[in-house]
Amino acid sequence: MRTGTGPDRFRILGTGTGTTHIGSGSGTGGSIAVPVPKADKRRFLPCGEEDRMSNLPESVISLILEWLPFRDAVRTSTLSKDWRYKWTTMTSLVLDEQFSKKVKRYGDFSHNGFIRSVNHFMILHSGPISKFSLHIPEMQLDIFQEINQWMVFLSRSGVRELVLTNSSRRYKLPSHLSSFSELRKLKLENFTFMPPLKFEGLPNLEDLFLKDIDFRPGSCGIQANLPELRKLSLYSCTNVCNFKIHAQKLESLVVETFPDAMLLRLLDSPCLTRVAIRNLKSIVDSVPAERRNLAELLRNLPKIQCLIVDGQFCKLLSADNVPKWFPHPVDSLKHLSLHNFQHSDLDQLQGALSLLRNSPYLETLFMNHTVPRVRNYDAHYVGPASDHLESPDCLDGTLKHLLNVELETVEGSRPELLFIKLLLAHSPSLKKMTIQPSGTTDYSKRFNITKNVMQYPRASTKVEAIYLDPKS
Repeated sequence: MRTGTGPDRFRILGTGTGTTHIGSGSGTGGSIAVPVPKADKRRFLPCGEEDRMSNLPESVISLILEWLPFRDAVRTSTLSKDWRYKWTTMTSLVLDEQFSKKVKRYGDFSHNGFIRSVNHFMILHSGPISKFSLHIPEMQLDIFQEINQWMVFLSRSGVRELVLTNSSRRYKLPSHLSSFSELRKLKLENFTFMPPLKFEGLPNLEDLFLKDIDFRPGSCGIQANLPELRKLSLYSCTNVCNFKIHAQKLESLVVETFPDAMLLRLLDSPCLTRVAIRNLKSIVDSVPAERRNLAELLRNLPKIQCLIVDGQFCKLLSADNVPKWFPHPVDSLKHLSLHNFQHSDLDQLQGALSLLRNSPYLETLFMNHTVPRVRNYDAHYVGPASDHLESPDCLDGTLKHLLNVELETVEGSRPELLFIKLLLAHSPSLKKMTIQPSGTTDYSKRFNITKNVMQYPRASTKVEAIYLDPKS
């Protein structure tokens, strides 16, 4: 083995136990013995020895390439001529944020560096692509035409999972996105999308995740038919105006952080078992059409097993609305989570008690407390909430099946303590109550919480109270 060129080149003359002898290439001047630790010894394969890596089954080689970051998988083409084109048959192309950072690190972010890199990989690739993931980095470049071309290419490749995330300005998604007939999972983030009024594409889609998607005002009244959809997640989407979604197999719905009216209607979703609705803006003073749509959604509650809402949503469950939205007890509901809940807000408190009252088979309850952002809230909110919790008909029922209660960021206010007292008194099957104070509670407040909870009467003789360290 030779290294270097010219008269100063060196060559390895031979090896012994623990040493390597290096001599000059000209054969004069003798040799130098250099100690080599055992861990640093390298074994060079004779030319005729079998290349076990290349002789692995193609399925195993494909699996190895899939586990590597995409850029490293492409670099295997330099191993040997047998590996030169193996990456081109990969069924998963993940050009994610990690990939774009490496492109930038190696100086490929010239005017068209990112586009050139993506085009290069697509042109050389052969065979079907089951998963394609692309992250568009922040850059001053209009790549609308390139995105269109990439979508056309992918629509002919049998893609089953498509992930497009965008850190640059919003781009308009091509309308022929609906031509991905084999697509099972779709994730889109920070794009503009204007589907046709009657959206019949994506017949095999099972999982749809949309974040920061602007549907444009002209999208009002869209009717989407997604017969195989099982999971729908919408985060911070705008112009969701009178959407009607037919999804007979829908099992999970997440709607979170909508800056405008959530005019979303689910039509005929008998399999819906998990619903999460949080951070809807102006939910109490919403337009009548929005309240009607939310009411229609809640009428599906007899089929729901898991409900995740926040304190603002609980405001909707006023005394006037509960009889209309809960005509019958929700016998199927097993898990209830209340996030950003304010025990001192009487409207939120009444809504939460309505949910408990109408969920006779509830097994687990999670509550995350938040302090209202108003001055002197103790004087204006704590009194009415405490009086309501101390009234004899506050919770006219027994939570017979409640087994586990988890309370986070507890401040130790009087309404919180009275609510804990109420749960302990009405839960004969309760096994565990976990209490975690917030990071703002000092030692005296934490001691007061523990002392009061230990003194409260309990309907269950087996309940265990667990106190965790404050949550920062």
